[in-house]
Amino acid sequence: MTETTPSYTAFQGPRRKPARANDAAALVLIYDDSTGRAIDLDLRGDDGEVAARYAQASAPDAEPRGRGRPKLGVVAREVTLLPRHWDWLGRQPGGASVALRKLVEEARGKGGDRQRRRMAQDAAYHFMSAMAGDLPDFEEAIRALYADNRAMFETLTETWPTDIRDHARKLAHGDAQS
Repeated sequence: MTETTPSYTAFQGPRRKPARANDAAALVLIYDDSTGRAIDLDLRGDDGEVAARYAQASAPDAEPRGRGRPKLGVVAREVTLLPRHWDWLGRQPGGASVALRKLVEEARGKGGDRQRRRMAQDAAYHFMSAMAGDLPDFEEAIRALYADNRAMFETLTETWPTDIRDHARKLAHGDAQS
């Protein structure tokens, strides 16, 4: 699977909006396109203060890193296995780390399409639950989504507000990063 740049979509009521709406009192909901879940942002202050707050939060740690290969993005974490698993891993060419990386990549390749499909369905479900739960045919649309019945899903969502309908379809079909 290819790693993608995070993307988000903001809604003010049933309409997509820029993240900074003109009406400061209006409720703006922002959704992570990869999960369909709402995210919380602290938008207090002017644009500069908001930008500084999030630039600081996303800055790399100044503390020295521990073990691993930070330039390659390798992160050391704990893995708990049974002794027979450690024995098998220890006998593999390159040792336990290389064997585990190969196993993970193989598993990602085999189930990649199925996993991407399920992630798209789950993202659409989370978004739809928040934004379309009271709309006509919501439950039937969820059933069509998980039955992978694209034609029925599109028929059932046709009468929904345009931006909600289009975003739900985009998420459901795995087009969130396009």
